Amino acid sequence: MRFPMTVYAIAQFEYTNKEIYSRYTAKFWDVFKNFQGELLVNDENPTVLEGEWNKSKMVVMSFPSKPAFIEWATSPEYLAISKDRQAGANATIVLCEAADIASLAQLSTAA
Repeated sequence: MRFPMTVYAIAQFEYTNKEIYSRYTAKFWDVFKNFQGELLVNDENPTVLEGEWNKSKMVVMSFPSKPAFIEWATSPEYLAISKDRQAGANATIVLCEAADIASLAQLSTAA
């Protein structure tokens, strides 16, 4: 049986109009706090350890499951404010599942 797995939304933003993007951030928390997510990273100056990074901001959020993320991302409340995010920044956003520690442990003992 597979249990719901934590997912991480990882977003990189490049501002195209910071004033418009700021309208989004001003309303973000009032919407986000009503859902099951947790804001883990909100950084405009991350330390680049390898490669190049020419974005304006990095955001990482966690949700207890993919359905919980979808509930937030498709909610009427979020869709209403996301228009300013899309108008004020270009984004690359990926959704990743957390590592299945039990499966990893089985692999390491089988080796």
